[in-house]
Amino acid sequence: MHVRYCVPFLLAATLSAQSPTGARHSVEWPVYGGGPESMRYSSLTQINRDNVKQLKVAWTFDASDGIQGSELEVNPIVVDGVLYTTTVSLNAVALNAATGKLLWRFDPYHGRPVRGGGGRTRGVVYWGEGRDRRVFVAVQQFLYALAAKTGRPIPTFGNGGRIDMRDGLRPGEKLMISLGTPGIVYKDLLIIGSRTAESLPTPVGDVRAYDVRTGALRWTFHTVPRPGEFGYATWPKDAWTYTGAANNWTGMSLDTTRGLVFVPTGSAADDYYGANRTGDNVFANSLVVLNAATGERVWHFQLVRHDIWDRDLPAPPNLVTVRRDGRVIDAVAQITKSGHVFLFDRVTGEPLFPIQYRSYPTSDVEGEVTADSQPFPVVPEPFARQQVTEDMLTERTPEAHRAVLERFRAMRSGGQFVPGSLRGTIVFPGLDGGGEWGGAAFDPETSLLYVNANEMAWTVTLVERRPPAAATVSGKELYAEHCAGCHRADRSGTPPTFPSLLDLTDRLMTPEIRAVLSEGGGRMPGFARLGSDALSALQRYILTGDETRTASTASPASPASPASTPSPIDQKYRSEVERFLDPDGYPAVKPPWGTLSAIDLSTGRYAWKVPLGEYRELAAQGMTNTGCENYGGPVVTAGGLVFIGATNYDGKLRAFDKATGALLWETTLPASGNATPATYEVDGRQFVVIATSSGKSRVQAPASYVAFALDQP
Repeated sequence: MHVRYCVPFLLAATLSAQSPTGARHSVEWPVYGGGPESMRYSSLTQINRDNVKQLKVAWTFDASDGIQGSELEVNPIVVDGVLYTTTVSLNAVALNAATGKLLWRFDPYHGRPVRGGGGRTRGVVYWGEGRDRRVFVAVQQFLYALAAKTGRPIPTFGNGGRIDMRDGLRPGEKLMISLGTPGIVYKDLLIIGSRTAESLPTPVGDVRAYDVRTGALRWTFHTVPRPGEFGYATWPKDAWTYTGAANNWTGMSLDTTRGLVFVPTGSAADDYYGANRTGDNVFANSLVVLNAATGERVWHFQLVRHDIWDRDLPAPPNLVTVRRDGRVIDAVAQITKSGHVFLFDRVTGEPLFPIQYRSYPTSDVEGEVTADSQPFPVVPEPFARQQVTEDMLTERTPEAHRAVLERFRAMRSGGQFVPGSLRGTIVFPGLDGGGEWGGAAFDPETSLLYVNANEMAWTVTLVERRPPAAATVSGKELYAEHCAGCHRADRSGTPPTFPSLLDLTDRLMTPEIRAVLSEGGGRMPGFARLGSDALSALQRYILTGDETRTASTASPASPASPASTPSPIDQKYRSEVERFLDPDGYPAVKPPWGTLSAIDLSTGRYAWKVPLGEYRELAAQGMTNTGCENYGGPVVTAGGLVFIGATNYDGKLRAFDKATGALLWETTLPASGNATPATYEVDGRQFVVIATSSGKSRVQAPASYVAFALDQP
């Protein structure tokens, strides 16, 4: 019997099936995050507190496609003994989950070299009914439906096996989007969000549902409301025609019994200056609950009003059960980049812990109108520190302290939701969080929520744009205007978030560079509107430093504006963002720089909190247990364990005692495990698998999947 994976995934329930690999008994990990509830929980107990130290490598799979330094952030899925995942160049692969042997590979590029990787993705989607079993994978703007048995595109889906996710977002130019985190299946619907650029122009972040068999669009929810829709009055009247983002890039959670899909959204573009989107901007930065069958809003809560701090909701919420006054309540827990946990009744949206609205200073930047207040949960306490003060600055060396103190005193540091400024504002936790895209894990046995956090400070500085009046412009001027805010004036970037552009041709071919400049990709908008000559000048400067001047053309008006009026996307200020580091590249604040916490969602109290990770070179000098920057999330099991990789600079996979936080086992991976593990069972043997890659670390190593298990008896 084949089980249709749009039904509830009940605590990694055991499923018996004769699989394509010959496995007779298996416990699956069939959905990104373990199941539609996004609990990242497994009922498996074979690997437990008593024997976890005996774990050994069971198999590995090279997922690098010959490319060094790329990121692999995938949480693979396992169905009927087959592991489905992607490589760094976005080849979809099926592996024997017991051995790691390749069963099939789908190469969307048909053998053409993809230098630098095919783009970031975090997983695939499985759907099956009867003999029709499919794997959905996103490659840039295209969403493919593949036969689960062979990996071949299904010709009756969309146009020859794929749909273009840019279609239908709004009238006008097709702008680049992708699907960084997989969608979710409800009955015969595949529900997806999108990854957009973080500055304009970029598409709106509509949530859409497609027919799993045909690829036909079944419903759309507008995250930037149109006239007559709920929330329209919280935006400028024409905002839906020119603004973008407010997108779900993190993935979603699904209550299959009630038919509710829980959609966390990010900020509207631009991330740090919102003069062209005055108002609270509903449904940006919101937890939106939709009828999964129709796309109609059921309830929502906006966690950040008029976001100018890039406070996207970073991960799918956890659908949990908690006890309150002797009652069991179905709830939803949403972590945030600011280091908070919001807990709501899943059906009504009623907060289960008190929420306070606190006022903050208004912006002193021309055109910016900040919200009058922001919501904070009173309980639990934040899982990350909330404000950088002088006594928190690094004391790693006297020289580092002096340099950091000088910078600190020149900037603004007032805690959460202090507006950006021309002098520079410290955002803490940083722009990546706090809570991160790896999300939290929930243990239904104990009501404990496990969440890892970064405690890195970043800075945001607003800079006045160059007036577009000059008759000619150089590539250097174009770069300063459009690129330096992320990639820095010297083109060195702030890796891994904003990559270096130095020696770019070592990673990308010239046509690929031109395509990205024109169309955009990931967080980056496209610059086609600058014109061909300006793009050529920009490209020459990035690759060679050539400052030759070229004819300048003012940006055209948006499609919704007359040609004689300025475009609303061309604003007075742009942003420059970077990590707040000491001169040696270490965090400017005292440790811990990364943590793992266990929070009881029934009471709001902390069970434990420990540093997560360290820097190898600092540990060698005796500075240990500092925590470090980490990406990827935890998995909790009935065997009493919390597994987590995530750490950038020590490349370890760890197992903690879920009750006490004691470290029970650790191993050094071939590269950093910047991904969430998956755990599953095939033929009575439990495995833990994690993606490894070096894109966020200081070393270069091929990306791979590494699976661990106990020795077979």
